[in-house]
Amino acid sequence: MNATPEHRESAPEATNAAPALTELEPGQEVLRRTYAIDRGRLVRYAGASGDFNPIHYSDRVATEAGLPGVIAHGMLTMGLAGSAVVDWAGDPAAVAEYGVRFTRPVVVPDPGEAEIEVVGTVGSVDLAASSVRVDLKVTCDGTTVLTKAQAVIRLGSP
Repeated sequence: MNATPEHRESAPEATNAAPALTELEPGQEVLRRTYAIDRGRLVRYAGASGDFNPIHYSDRVATEAGLPGVIAHGMLTMGLAGSAVVDWAGDPAAVAEYGVRFTRPVVVPDPGEAEIEVVGTVGSVDLAASSVRVDLKVTCDGTTVLTKAQAVIRLGSP
């Protein structure tokens, strides 16, 4: 199991084999992952994304903006949840649709880290389209941070 400070899997590591469409049913939990976010990760993400908004690194600016402290980039949180889906699907090209609604910021303490938990359950199976909709529950400290988080994955012929 990968247990770096940035990524901890709380379920068996994903295999490269795609799940069998006919073995999936609505309500079935198919993935569970936990990701750690610390200030260093925010700096690296800012460099990669070009988003250097100071609410992502300055406690003073974040609190002056009315936030409880430095917050993670919303797209970082979305990307981590999407990464869990890709790991489960076994192929990034299998993800046909992915969308979320941002609802709560992820506050990243210093020192320390915030933990994002991503739990995916089957929302629906479409045998005719060879696809499954996975509904994601994305939380930090038990609070939902992304809603309407869903991915449609094409899994090939049933």
